[in-house]
Amino acid sequence: MMARALFFVLGILVGAVAVITYLTINHNVSFIPVAQLPLALPPAQAPKLATPAPVTPQPTHLAPAPLPVPVPAAPITPNLASAPPAANLLLPVQGIKPSELIDTFNQTRGGTRIHEALDIMAPRGREVVAIDDGKIVKLFTSKQGGLTLYQFDPSERFAYYYAHLDRYAPGIIEGKILKRGELVGYVGTTGNANPDAPHLHFAIFELGPEKHWWEGKPINPYPLLSEKPASH
Repeated sequence: MMARALFFVLGILVGAVAVITYLTINHNVSFIPVAQLPLALPPAQAPKLATPAPVTPQPTHLAPAPLPVPVPAAPITPNLASAPPAANLLLPVQGIKPSELIDTFNQTRGGTRIHEALDIMAPRGREVVAIDDGKIVKLFTSKQGGLTLYQFDPSERFAYYYAHLDRYAPGIIEGKILKRGELVGYVGTTGNANPDAPHLHFAIFELGPEKHWWEGKPINPYPLLSEKPASH
């Protein structure tokens, strides 16, 4: 039995040698001895890739952005026209009762012009007195107002305008400091007043920072004078 196995192995070796000899001679094939073969193949060289930038993980649930906190608006101060204290004012035409006054401030003149003054009807020559303390800043004759007088109040915040005067009282000059109730002139119809309707055209206006005697914010005199006692 052992003999047959030895013959079989010898047969395989002889056949292998014959095949190697044939290939070497006829096909020029060389064989590397087994001892010279590398025990392991070198690992494949993987291509060098750029290191990716680190990725910051994003939260799966985003909180809603906070709503802006509302800022309370500054309080709005109404633009109300101021007026001199009514207690300091005197009805400027002597002998006229407050109940006789008619509010003519918002009436129109010449079709479209707002009057912005108080017409105090009185007989020609009736005494006109200073409505308040204050300085005479201008004596002026105009086409519309005729003989006029402009007076500032003591604070020089307000101006008083007397128009259509028949004449000035003696001693009335620009720069004079008037006392409340002091005689300044007489009722007339100078300027564009109706000759048959003598009256005092009286106006109050709030002065601007420039203190122009001819301009300002009109103030209705009627509410300030309609409850005043009549001058004597």
